[in-house]
Amino acid sequence: MANEDQKDFNAMLHKDTGMPKVQIVTDQATIEKYGGTRMYFAPPMAYDEIMKTIPYGKLTTVGAIRTHLAQENGADFTDPITAGIFVSIAAWASHQRREDKTPYWRTLKANGELNAKYPGGIEAQKARLEAEGHVILQKGRKNIRYVVKDYESALFELN
Repeated sequence: MANEDQKDFNAMLHKDTGMPKVQIVTDQATIEKYGGTRMYFAPPMAYDEIMKTIPYGKLTTVGAIRTHLAQENGADFTDPITAGIFVSIAAWASHQRREDKTPYWRTLKANGELNAKYPGGIEAQKARLEAEGHVILQKGRKNIRYVVKDYESALFELN
């Protein structure tokens, strides 16, 4: 996202987006990739609400949230594009609030990777996770990524 300081992310978080909804997918490549035809579109607040449940020292991934939302709503999978956007909106909305913070830094990308699109980028997320006892590793030489070491052992079970 660009120009984050000029946007009202809390308004975006609460905007009526016509979601939730389930859409039937007919594209064979998409069906094979995601394992079904029923694609769920969750509203931005759904991501924020789940992210707020992750306790201190625990983690989740965008993928785990997507799986949880799909299962809870009778779908085969959740739209990956809106998921990434809405997780970022939840993070920036929390950053803009004085109260009722969402611990967005506990939500990782796939394979335990940190999210450069969060407020303050990788460095801010890294500092918050390290403060909760997690070890952050640098991966790669050219395409550098940062991941939480053994993140699987700290995953929080979404109910």
